[in-house]
Amino acid sequence: MTDPQPLASPRPRTDVWLESRYRKLRRGLPQTIFFCPRCKGHRLQRRGCEQCGGYGKLTRESVQELIARRLLPAMQAKAGRFHGAGREDVDVLMLGRGRPFVFEVIGARCPEVDLEALRLEIVARAEGAIELEPFTKVRRQRIAYWKETHFEKVYRAEIAVAQLPDSERLAAAAKFQGEIVQRTPQRVAYRRADLDRSRRLRVLGLLPLRESVLEVRILCEHGTYVKEWISGDEGRTRPSLQELLGVGCQCSLLDVEEILTDDVPGPRLAAASSPMEP
Repeated sequence: MTDPQPLASPRPRTDVWLESRYRKLRRGLPQTIFFCPRCKGHRLQRRGCEQCGGYGKLTRESVQELIARRLLPAMQAKAGRFHGAGREDVDVLMLGRGRPFVFEVIGARCPEVDLEALRLEIVARAEGAIELEPFTKVRRQRIAYWKETHFEKVYRAEIAVAQLPDSERLAAAAKFQGEIVQRTPQRVAYRRADLDRSRRLRVLGLLPLRESVLEVRILCEHGTYVKEWISGDEGRTRPSLQELLGVGCQCSLLDVEEILTDDVPGPRLAAASSPMEP
C-alpha cells in the first residue's frame, strides 16, 4: 500500500498595488461602493431598510466593483481597496486621460497574472461604462502621492438659465479669471466643516448652446465646487456665474474634461504672485 502524498502547502499571500487611470463614461456610476446612508450596507441592518430596499447600496455597481469583480478572483485575493486621486460626483463623467488611482490587492495568492488581458476583460465586461489605462505595479507610497498631490482640472458644463443674459454680461463673464470664495456648500455641510475657501478659476469658453442653455468650460484649482460656482448656492459662492450673468443658473450636466497631472498637456493657472496667462 503506497503512502499518501503530503498535501501541498498553500501559496503564500502578498499585497499588490496596481496603478492606472479610469475614464467614466456613464452617469450614475460612483467611484467607490455607494453604501446606503441609513443602514451602511450592514448585513443585518439592511434587512427591511426602506431607503435601499434591503440592497445595502444606492447603486448597483461602481468603478471599484467593476474592477474588483475580475481582478480579485484572478489574483485569488482576499479583498481590495480603491484609492483615487480625488473623485467626481456620481452624475459626472470623467473624460480625457482619466482619473489616476491605485487599486490595492490584499492577500493575493496569484499575484503574477496577465495584467493586460485582465484589463481588457474588465473593460469588455463593463460594457462601455469605464475605460482603463494599462495597469502598472507600484509601491504602496503611490497611494499617498495621489491622495496628497493637488492638480488643476478642466470642466465642461451645460447650464440651464432663466433667460439668456445680455451680450455684454455674457462677454464679460466669458473673460472671467480670478479668485472666488466658497463657503462650504449646503449639499455637503453635514459632513464638512463650515468654512470659507478661496479658489482660483478661469473661464475658458462660454457661449449659448441652445434655447435657455449655455455651455461653459473652466479651469480651476483642486477643491473647487463647480456646481455651486455656477448657481451661487444662495450666495455662498462669490462671485458666481449666476452673479456675473445676472440671471438664474443651474448646472444641468457636468463633465471633468481633464485632470492636469504633470504629464498631461493643457492650460494652467499662473502662480498667485503673477498675472494669469492670457
